[in-house]
Amino acid sequence: MSFTFPIRIYWEDTDAGGIVFYANYLKFMERARTEWLRSLGVEQRKLRDETGGMFVVSETQLKYHRPARLDDELLVTAQAKQIGAASLIIAQRVLSKTEQGVLLCEGTIRLGWVDAATLRPARIPAQVSGTLERSGSSMSQPQKP
Repeated sequence: MSFTFPIRIYWEDTDAGGIVFYANYLKFMERARTEWLRSLGVEQRKLRDETGGMFVVSETQLKYHRPARLDDELLVTAQAKQIGAASLIIAQRVLSKTEQGVLLCEGTIRLGWVDAATLRPARIPAQVSGTLERSGSSMSQPQKP
């Protein structure tokens, strides 16, 4: 089951051609991921303070289908797809609410868990990985070599 977060397009989101600047889709996805985690009780600042670790984006893969424009209303989804010991993959989609769910952009984001002081990879805390596993109905486990 996907988490959905609404976003409206403002002037600041568009380029000279009047369409959403491609990099802004990553910002929209970041907002949705943050709110998805918050909805699960995972508050990133509190988590960093309590565990000394944090999530960082380590990889993105996006495909753009159609542009969004000024004043459009969007729905941005987030869903855990795979969780490992130190990273997770989140599938995300940007849909047009204005055009009744037309797919605008989709992709996957890999988040790594790191020690906040050293930025070295670390294990995702058990309370976080357990919460994420419970939230992902179609999530897969990484293959072992």
